[in-house]
Amino acid sequence: MTTPILETRNLSIAFGGLRAVDDVSFSVERNRITTIIGPNGAGKSTLFNLISGALRPRSGHVLIEGVDHTAEPPYRMQAAGLARSFQITNLFFDLPVAENLRLAAQVLEPWSLALRPVSASRKALQRVDELLERFALAEKADYKAGALSHGEQRRLEVAVALACKPKVLLLDEPTQGMSHGDTQDTAALIKSLTRDATVLLIEHDIGLVMNLSDHVIVLHQGQKLAEGPPAEIRNNPAVQAAYLGHV
Repeated sequence: MTTPILETRNLSIAFGGLRAVDDVSFSVERNRITTIIGPNGAGKSTLFNLISGALRPRSGHVLIEGVDHTAEPPYRMQAAGLARSFQITNLFFDLPVAENLRLAAQVLEPWSLALRPVSASRKALQRVDELLERFALAEKADYKAGALSHGEQRRLEVAVALACKPKVLLLDEPTQGMSHGDTQDTAALIKSLTRDATVLLIEHDIGLVMNLSDHVIVLHQGQKLAEGPPAEIRNNPAVQAAYLGHV
Protein backbone atom coordinates (compact mmCIF):
# COMPACT_ATOMS: atom_id res chain seq x y z
CA MET A 1 0.00 0.00 0.00
CA THR A 2 1.39 3.41 -1.00
CA THR A 3 2.24 5.77 1.86
CA PRO A 4 0.08 8.94 1.73
CA ILE A 5 2.10 12.03 0.92
CA LEU A 6 0.35 13.87 3.78
CA GLU A 7 -1.50 12.45 6.76
CA THR A 8 -3.05 13.82 9.94
CA ARG A 9 -3.79 11.54 12.87
CA ASN A 10 -6.20 12.62 15.61
CA LEU A 11 -5.15 16.26 15.26
CA SER A 12 -6.64 18.55 17.92
CA ILE A 13 -6.28 22.05 19.34
CA ALA A 14 -8.39 24.08 21.77
CA PHE A 15 -8.55 27.80 22.51
CA GLY A 16 -9.93 28.06 26.02
CA GLY A 17 -13.08 25.95 25.99
CA LEU A 18 -13.37 25.95 22.19
CA ARG A 19 -12.09 22.83 20.44
CA ALA A 20 -11.26 24.48 17.12
CA VAL A 21 -9.94 21.23 15.60
CA ASP A 22 -11.19 18.08 17.29
CA ASP A 23 -9.59 14.68 16.59
CA VAL A 24 -9.26 15.15 12.82
CA SER A 25 -7.66 12.34 10.81
CA PHE A 26 -7.30 12.07 7.04
CA SER A 27 -4.77 11.20 4.36
CA VAL A 28 -3.95 12.90 1.07
CA GLU A 29 -3.02 11.00 -2.08
CA ARG A 30 -0.08 12.08 -4.20
CA ASN A 31 -0.63 14.43 -7.18
CA ARG A 32 -4.34 14.88 -6.52
CA ILE A 33 -6.52 17.76 -5.33
CA THR A 34 -8.07 17.30 -1.90
CA THR A 35 -10.42 20.07 -0.80
CA ILE A 36 -11.53 20.95 2.72
CA ILE A 37 -14.95 22.57 2.99
CA GLY A 38 -17.25 23.60 5.83
CA PRO A 39 -19.13 26.57 7.29
CA ASN A 40 -17.29 29.63 8.60
CA GLY A 41 -15.74 28.74 11.94
CA ALA A 42 -15.53 25.03 11.12
CA GLY A 43 -11.77 25.00 11.78
CA LYS A 44 -10.43 24.92 8.22
CA SER A 45 -7.73 27.60 8.48
CA THR A 46 -6.81 26.43 11.98
CA LEU A 47 -6.29 22.96 10.55
CA PHE A 48 -3.98 24.45 7.89
CA ASN A 49 -2.05 26.25 10.64
CA LEU A 50 -1.58 22.97 12.50
CA ILE A 51 -0.41 21.15 9.38
CA SER A 52 1.99 23.90 8.30
CA GLY A 53 3.56 24.39 11.74
CA ALA A 54 2.10 27.84 12.47
CA LEU A 55 0.30 26.32 15.48
CA ARG A 56 1.33 23.51 17.82
CA PRO A 57 -1.40 20.87 18.23
CA ARG A 58 -2.68 19.89 21.66
CA SER A 59 -2.58 16.29 20.45
CA GLY A 60 -2.23 14.28 17.29
CA HIS A 61 0.33 14.01 14.52
CA VAL A 62 1.22 15.40 11.06
CA LEU A 63 3.14 13.10 8.72
CA ILE A 64 4.73 13.86 5.37
CA GLU A 65 5.58 10.72 3.36
CA GLY A 66 5.23 8.67 6.54
CA VAL A 67 7.67 10.80 8.58
CA ASP A 68 6.34 12.56 11.69
CA HIS A 69 6.76 16.35 11.42
CA THR A 70 4.28 17.32 14.13
CA ALA A 71 4.73 20.88 15.50
CA GLU A 72 7.87 21.56 13.49
CA PRO A 73 8.20 25.26 12.58
CA PRO A 74 7.19 26.43 9.09
CA TYR A 75 10.76 26.55 7.76
CA ARG A 76 11.25 22.90 8.72
CA MET A 77 7.93 21.98 7.12
CA GLN A 78 9.07 23.73 3.95
CA ALA A 79 12.30 21.74 4.00
CA ALA A 80 10.15 18.59 4.28
CA GLY A 81 8.31 19.59 1.12
CA LEU A 82 5.28 21.60 2.26
CA ALA A 83 4.34 25.16 1.25
CA ARG A 84 1.18 27.23 1.67
CA SER A 85 -0.67 30.36 0.65
CA PHE A 86 -2.89 32.38 2.96
CA GLN A 87 -6.53 33.49 3.03
CA ILE A 88 -5.39 37.13 3.18
CA THR A 89 -3.01 38.06 0.38
CA ASN A 90 0.53 37.92 1.77
CA LEU A 91 3.02 39.58 -0.60
CA PHE A 92 5.74 42.25 -0.55
CA PHE A 93 3.55 44.89 -2.19
CA ASP A 94 6.35 47.45 -2.67
CA LEU A 95 8.64 44.97 -4.44
CA PRO A 96 8.38 43.94 -8.10
CA VAL A 97 6.55 40.76 -9.05
CA ALA A 98 9.79 39.09 -10.13
CA GLU A 99 11.50 39.96 -6.85
CA ASN A 100 8.64 38.46 -4.82
CA LEU A 101 9.22 35.26 -6.75
CA ARG A 102 13.00 35.47 -6.52
CA LEU A 103 12.92 35.77 -2.75
CA ALA A 104 10.70 32.70 -2.51
CA ALA A 105 12.85 30.73 -4.95
CA GLN A 106 16.12 31.65 -3.20
CA VAL A 107 15.70 28.58 -0.99
CA LEU A 108 16.69 26.52 -4.05
CA GLU A 109 20.21 27.97 -3.88
CA PRO A 110 23.02 26.66 -1.62
CA TRP A 111 23.96 28.72 1.43
CA SER A 112 27.35 29.35 -0.12
CA LEU A 113 25.68 31.88 -2.46
CA ALA A 114 24.03 33.84 0.35
CA LEU A 115 26.51 36.75 0.12
CA ARG A 116 26.92 36.66 -3.66
CA PRO A 117 25.12 39.07 -6.04
CA VAL A 118 21.56 38.18 -7.02
CA SER A 119 22.80 37.48 -10.56
CA ALA A 120 24.68 34.45 -9.17
CA SER A 121 21.42 32.82 -8.09
CA ARG A 122 20.90 30.99 -11.36
CA LYS A 123 18.53 28.31 -10.06
CA ALA A 124 16.32 30.91 -8.38
CA LEU A 125 16.29 33.19 -11.42
CA GLN A 126 15.46 30.28 -13.71
CA ARG A 127 12.58 29.36 -11.42
CA VAL A 128 11.35 32.96 -11.54
CA ASP A 129 11.27 32.89 -15.34
CA GLU A 130 9.39 29.56 -15.31
CA LEU A 131 6.74 30.87 -12.91
CA LEU A 132 6.29 34.23 -14.65
CA GLU A 133 5.51 32.37 -17.85
CA ARG A 134 3.35 29.69 -16.27
CA PHE A 135 1.24 32.15 -14.27
CA ALA A 136 0.88 34.66 -17.15
CA LEU A 137 2.78 37.36 -15.26
CA ALA A 138 5.78 37.83 -17.55
CA GLU A 139 4.53 41.16 -18.89
CA LYS A 140 4.20 42.47 -15.35
CA ALA A 141 7.47 41.15 -13.94
CA ASP A 142 8.68 44.68 -13.15
CA TYR A 143 5.38 45.92 -11.72
CA LYS A 144 5.14 46.35 -7.96
CA ALA A 145 3.00 43.55 -6.56
CA GLY A 146 0.69 46.19 -5.04
CA ALA A 147 -0.11 47.50 -8.52
CA LEU A 148 -1.54 44.18 -9.72
CA SER A 149 -5.26 43.48 -9.86
CA HIS A 150 -6.74 41.38 -7.05
CA GLY A 151 -6.89 38.32 -9.30
CA GLU A 152 -3.26 38.77 -10.36
CA GLN A 153 -2.15 39.16 -6.75
CA ARG A 154 -3.87 35.92 -5.78
CA ARG A 155 -2.25 34.20 -8.76
CA LEU A 156 1.14 35.60 -7.77
CA GLU A 157 0.69 34.30 -4.24
CA VAL A 158 0.13 30.78 -5.56
CA ALA A 159 3.25 31.18 -7.70
CA VAL A 160 5.25 32.33 -4.66
CA ALA A 161 4.10 29.25 -2.72
CA LEU A 162 5.14 27.04 -5.64
CA ALA A 163 8.55 28.71 -6.05
CA CYS A 164 10.34 26.34 -3.65
CA LYS A 165 9.15 23.29 -5.64
CA PRO A 166 7.07 21.79 -2.80
CA LYS A 167 5.69 18.26 -2.76
CA VAL A 168 2.52 19.43 -1.00
CA LEU A 169 0.89 22.82 -1.64
CA LEU A 170 -1.71 24.17 0.80
CA LEU A 171 -3.96 26.82 -0.76
CA ASP A 172 -6.29 28.75 1.57
CA GLU A 173 -9.21 30.13 -0.50
CA PRO A 174 -7.10 31.09 -3.54
CA THR A 175 -10.15 32.37 -5.49
CA GLN A 176 -11.51 34.58 -2.70
CA GLY A 177 -12.80 37.90 -4.08
CA MET A 178 -12.10 36.98 -7.70
CA SER A 179 -14.36 37.67 -10.64
CA HIS A 180 -16.00 34.70 -12.35
CA GLY A 181 -13.46 34.82 -15.19
CA ASP A 182 -10.47 35.00 -12.85
CA THR A 183 -11.93 32.15 -10.77
CA GLN A 184 -12.22 29.88 -13.80
CA ASP A 185 -8.69 30.72 -14.95
CA THR A 186 -7.31 30.04 -11.47
CA ALA A 187 -9.21 26.75 -11.24
CA ALA A 188 -7.58 25.58 -14.47
CA LEU A 189 -4.21 26.69 -13.13
CA ILE A 190 -4.71 24.79 -9.86
CA LYS A 191 -5.68 21.69 -11.82
CA SER A 192 -2.40 21.93 -13.74
CA LEU A 193 -0.37 22.08 -10.51
CA THR A 194 -0.92 18.37 -9.88
CA ARG A 195 1.74 17.64 -12.50
CA ASP A 196 4.29 18.87 -9.96
CA ALA A 197 2.68 18.79 -6.53
CA THR A 198 -0.16 17.51 -4.38
CA VAL A 199 -2.76 20.19 -3.62
CA LEU A 200 -4.68 20.56 -0.35
CA LEU A 201 -7.26 23.29 -0.85
CA ILE A 202 -9.72 25.30 1.25
CA GLU A 203 -12.51 26.67 -0.92
CA HIS A 204 -16.04 28.06 -0.41
CA ASP A 205 -17.19 27.96 -4.04
CA ILE A 206 -19.04 24.63 -4.01
CA GLY A 207 -19.42 24.49 -7.78
CA LEU A 208 -15.67 24.93 -8.12
CA VAL A 209 -15.02 22.33 -5.42
CA MET A 210 -17.18 19.72 -7.10
CA ASN A 211 -15.57 20.28 -10.51
CA LEU A 212 -11.98 20.58 -9.35
CA SER A 213 -11.53 18.10 -6.51
CA ASP A 214 -10.55 14.45 -6.52
CA HIS A 215 -11.45 14.10 -2.84
CA VAL A 216 -13.44 16.29 -0.43
CA ILE A 217 -13.23 16.54 3.37
CA VAL A 218 -16.04 18.27 5.28
CA LEU A 219 -15.39 19.94 8.63
CA HIS A 220 -18.16 20.99 11.01
CA GLN A 221 -17.58 22.51 14.44
CA GLY A 222 -13.95 21.39 14.36
CA GLN A 223 -14.69 17.76 13.56
CA LYS A 224 -14.54 15.77 10.33
CA LEU A 225 -18.14 15.28 9.30
CA ALA A 226 -17.53 13.31 6.09
CA GLU A 227 -15.05 12.65 3.31
CA GLY A 228 -15.14 11.07 -0.12
CA PRO A 229 -15.45 11.80 -3.85
CA PRO A 230 -17.30 15.03 -4.76
CA ALA A 231 -20.50 13.31 -5.91
CA GLU A 232 -20.69 11.30 -2.70
CA ILE A 233 -20.22 14.44 -0.59
CA ARG A 234 -22.86 16.36 -2.55
CA ASN A 235 -25.41 13.59 -1.89
CA ASN A 236 -24.52 13.06 1.79
CA PRO A 237 -27.59 13.98 3.93
CA ALA A 238 -25.47 15.02 6.93
CA VAL A 239 -23.37 17.34 4.76
CA GLN A 240 -26.47 18.79 3.14
CA ALA A 241 -28.01 19.51 6.54
CA ALA A 242 -24.87 21.02 8.07
CA TYR A 243 -23.44 22.92 5.11
CA LEU A 244 -24.59 22.54 1.54
CA GLY A 245 -28.16 23.53 2.29
CA HIS A 246 -26.91 26.90 3.55
CA VAL A 247 -24.47 27.75 0.72
